[in-house]
Amino acid sequence: MKAYMRRRLWLVTVLALLLAACGDGVLNNPYTAADDGKNILYSAFLERPKHLDPAQSYASDEAVFTRVIYEPPLQYHYLKRPYQLAPLTATEVPQPREIEGGKFTVYEIRIRPGIRYQPHPAFNPRHQALDRKTIEILRSPYDLPDLATRELVADDYIYQIRRLAHPRLHSPIFGLMADYIVGLREYSERLKKLPEVGAWLELRSYPLGGVERVDSHTFRIKLKGRYPQFVYWLAMPFFAPMPWEAEKFFHQPGMVAKNFTLDWWPVGTGPYMLMENNPNARMVLERNPNYHGEPYPGEGEPGDAAQGLLADAGKMLPFIDKAVYSREKESIPYWNKFLQGYYDASNITAENFDQAVRVAVDGDATLTPEMETRGIGLRTTVAATVYYLGVNWLDPVLGGSSERSRKLRQALAIAVDWEEYLSIFYNGRGIVASGPVPPGIFGFRAGAEGINPQTHEWKDGQARRRPLEQAKKLLADAGYTDGRDAKSGQPLVLYLDATARGPSDKAQFDWWRKQFAKLSIQLEIRETDWNRFQEKLRKGSQQLFIIGWSADYPDPENFMFLLQGAQSRVSKQGENAANYTNPEFDALFERMRNMPSSPERAQIIDRMTDIYRRDVPWIGGFHPKNFALFHAWLANEKPNEMADNVLKYLRIDGKKRAAMRLAWNAPVLWPVALIALLLIITVVPAVMAYRRRERMTAKAT
Repeated sequence: MKAYMRRRLWLVTVLALLLAACGDGVLNNPYTAADDGKNILYSAFLERPKHLDPAQSYASDEAVFTRVIYEPPLQYHYLKRPYQLAPLTATEVPQPREIEGGKFTVYEIRIRPGIRYQPHPAFNPRHQALDRKTIEILRSPYDLPDLATRELVADDYIYQIRRLAHPRLHSPIFGLMADYIVGLREYSERLKKLPEVGAWLELRSYPLGGVERVDSHTFRIKLKGRYPQFVYWLAMPFFAPMPWEAEKFFHQPGMVAKNFTLDWWPVGTGPYMLMENNPNARMVLERNPNYHGEPYPGEGEPGDAAQGLLADAGKMLPFIDKAVYSREKESIPYWNKFLQGYYDASNITAENFDQAVRVAVDGDATLTPEMETRGIGLRTTVAATVYYLGVNWLDPVLGGSSERSRKLRQALAIAVDWEEYLSIFYNGRGIVASGPVPPGIFGFRAGAEGINPQTHEWKDGQARRRPLEQAKKLLADAGYTDGRDAKSGQPLVLYLDATARGPSDKAQFDWWRKQFAKLSIQLEIRETDWNRFQEKLRKGSQQLFIIGWSADYPDPENFMFLLQGAQSRVSKQGENAANYTNPEFDALFERMRNMPSSPERAQIIDRMTDIYRRDVPWIGGFHPKNFALFHAWLANEKPNEMADNVLKYLRIDGKKRAAMRLAWNAPVLWPVALIALLLIITVVPAVMAYRRRERMTAKAT
């Protein structure tokens, strides 16, 4: 048979086999077919986690893992809002006890007996002295035989607090904690003076005076003065327990070369354990077989029951056996895989907003018909975050408390249309900030009583930005009629320092220039990288700047301190990037910061907010709104801005997911079938003709 005939027959055969192979399953499934229908959650991460050691980890992309592996004494209630602390390993939320007339405050924490660590080789004594050859052939610490465990005790929490002062760990909260925990700063200085003997520093040999062991399951932390917000830190991984065996195990020679460290392989008592860590591609959490269990909450916000969020009340956590996180460096592939059912939930970005959400005239967001047809759900929440346009209080033109500069700032606060900014660049995913405190935090005011009267009026049941004419009058009162300095006659030129991110910056920069041009003010934008931007903030060489802050804990102190004089970035290297100072504001802050949340505290916050609005150290800002989409097979999904331990509350219907994936990703076979049919139509006659010629040739011979 000639070559071209053989090629046609081969192609027909391949097409037939392909059609047969497509009978079951889908061709684009990125996961193992054997896992279809199983109790596995599939998600993704964009940024590679850098630290999984609880003494160092502080980033949100790391918290997804650390919050379900480690267990600090406290956690946030999953469903209740405003956010409330609840016991995790502790028997109760500890109450502060003042001693020596308020000179010190003591927190006594009682840990529940019977909690055990995940299975790990560190708890087997014979794995504490491994030879290098054994370590070299390991792919994972869990390749070692005879994993062991032990009970969680108070000494593990004490050991971790000592690690915050470890000279080689550089914990990001050491400076703050050293200001409060008795003896912590001195403890760090003592450790620095120790000779370098081996790789492991045996912290058990060096007691810390401010942390005391009461018994095997109880310990006390002694603070200087009053710091009511300290209890919130007890819900963060910084105060999770660390078994000394784990730290010693990973300090054996040869471990670091294999990436066998606490930064790579965390050890905890939580519901999950990290069993695969390839941060460039995939990370896998599996159920901790030693987990002590915890009931799903039985109460929440009004409306939670109607949304099915209380259907699992009282059932033991966690519900999911395994969670697979894949690295996605770009948002578009992440979104497409979500639509195909290969990720169980997804955030909404500017690129896919219009495909997913419709915004009504009144601002309410609803899903598009495409999303509703797929059974996708939507939940929104305003983040405990504020982004703002800051003014450098040290600047001779915009800064300071003179009436001239204050009126200039007030004029700009009216002119800069944050509502428009959110509409254009965020698809409306946010609310305009009327003060430093975001929704969900004590002290936030909503509705008519919450508007900023300097920039808005309450009309027809909503806040409306004041007319531009009022801004122009304030500008003239400041001595800049039509954007010109009345003294010099020169046009007013202001400077905005901004970090360069990409091509989309141009549209935003043009928008900022237009906002200032409303008042005939020329805005010069100075682009820079993040490191240079931070250097300018430290030196106070900026005039205007854009920056944000997300809550460490749900307390107004964590936002109001951004405007405290003692937190000035230039003079104190604090978080007050505007270098704002006002004696009345600072005095009120000192009164408010250590008060329990009460009507009196709310009144003080109101007064501080009024001062902020009058002085305008920030030319407004906004609180972003997070939109979360989830498939119909994912239950109990509720955004929680304070906690990242949501995995243990989620439930998956694996069989429903497998069926819907198959329906959404079934291969389109008719083009293949049509091509095969056409080939058959052309090949069969040709084969028959060829055979006839062969037979005739044979007879002739």
